[in-house]
Amino acid sequence: MTEKLDRKTCKPCVEGAEPLAADIIEKLKKQLPGGWKIEDGHHLTKTFAFDNFQQALDFTNRVGEVAEAENHHPEILLSWGKAEVRIWSHKADGLTENDFILAAKADAKH
Repeated sequence: MTEKLDRKTCKPCVEGAEPLAADIIEKLKKQLPGGWKIEDGHHLTKTFAFDNFQQALDFTNRVGEVAEAENHHPEILLSWGKAEVRIWSHKADGLTENDFILAAKADAKH
């Protein structure tokens, strides 16, 4: 049995690391909760909805704590009633397993 993504830990990524192939990206995406989109085979994005600004801010802070613990930092766009999370591995210039781990952990904080 495969370990769930939200139970894994991000591994340090080295400069010039290879991004994942399209078939592996699709396989990992199927392990994520719904709503995640793959942009140009390069980024993972999802917009999380909330009832107000404070809930969106609290979520942003929870994801920030996870990002610090994993040493893998997404872009988060915060606005009233929503937070958009955008993830990719800069050193690989694309998607790695770390991105899917962080996405699963972000979802768990919603």
